Amino acid sequence: MSELYLMVTIMDRNKTKRFRSLYESCGIHVAFDTVGYGTAASEMLEYFGLEESEKAVAMSIVTDDSWKEAKKGLERRLQIDVPGTGIAFAVPMSAIGGKRALYFLTDGQNFEKGEETTLKDTKYELLIVVANQGYTNQIMDAARAQKAGGGTVIHAKGTGIERAEKFLGVSLVKEKEMVFIVVRRELRDNIMKAIMDEAGLRSKAQAIAFSLPVSSVAGMRLVEADEAADKE
Repeated sequence: MSELYLMVTIMDRNKTKRFRSLYESCGIHVAFDTVGYGTAASEMLEYFGLEESEKAVAMSIVTDDSWKEAKKGLERRLQIDVPGTGIAFAVPMSAIGGKRALYFLTDGQNFEKGEETTLKDTKYELLIVVANQGYTNQIMDAARAQKAGGGTVIHAKGTGIERAEKFLGVSLVKEKEMVFIVVRRELRDNIMKAIMDEAGLRSKAQAIAFSLPVSSVAGMRLVEADEAADKE
């Protein structure tokens, strides 16, 4: 049985190819890339002899074995521990919407499907939906119909698309939108199913959905109060 993680890498944008080459050598071919900007104080940058630069943010689904191999390569080959090189971390996943999406996201990695992650008793989860650009409203309409709140959209670019198309049987585009929605755990399955039914791989949106356990949340108090009032 393999555990699944969302691996997030934040790196200097000019070093993206080096990181991508390392990950592909570890069998990690599918990723969703976006850009960011570092927020280190100028004193810190001067101390390390660094300049402010645009950051690349890459998100990939990895198995525990792939993460261990990638982590070793990051430390030994790319010297990620040297200040200014980047940072990578892995977050345990709790669910993926459908077998075809699972095969797409883990393409090139040895994965044996088992039980859900052991972090099952969290009250909330972060639902991440990756879809073609222009279908956010369709996704959010489906989610709200199952009592989801608002979402946040990030523009991204997919890599490894051509390689993974064989699992999906559809043609994919690289330009993507990632929708982040915090949902109550007991609503997750219904929300994910609604999104896949309305905007899944057989639709023009070609959405893929997965979720991460959230240990604590701030900003959902009014939602909880409304739900408590409905039960009275």
